[in-house]
Amino acid sequence: MRRFTCLTLFVFLPLFFGTANAQTTTDSVKTAVNSLFTAMMHADSVALMKCFAPGAVLQTVVKDKQGTVSVRTEAISGFASSIGQLPKDAADERITFDVVKIDGDLATAWTPYNFYFQQQLLHCGVNSFQLVRLAEGWKIQYIIDTRRKNGCQ
Repeated sequence: MRRFTCLTLFVFLPLFFGTANAQTTTDSVKTAVNSLFTAMMHADSVALMKCFAPGAVLQTVVKDKQGTVSVRTEAISGFASSIGQLPKDAADERITFDVVKIDGDLATAWTPYNFYFQQQLLHCGVNSFQLVRLAEGWKIQYIIDTRRKNGCQ
């Protein structure tokens, strides 16, 4: 019986601790993403800049009136500056985590969202985040999002 107990512990304890570690890593990725939206709510451009890795990219998929799709790139510094000029609590992006995938020091998060400006629903869409784990922790390397005004919930 003792041999069976030892064998059981040997087999199942690593599975438990491996799952706990994966959960902790997933939570730390979510925390890094949520830090961006907390900084936006607080109109804190300094905290917002700390969410990003050096050389990070911010892009949006846009469609013009003729239906032509293109990708618009915005400088992280310009985005942070514009957020910093807003009143506190004006920019409220409410996300859900649909998918978080991690491989070593690379993570992907897919987050549907509703964006409220001064408590009015402005648009919705999906954010696709690429994060990298640096010495300081998880940092956002790349965001691309979609935006639409119809079909928001």
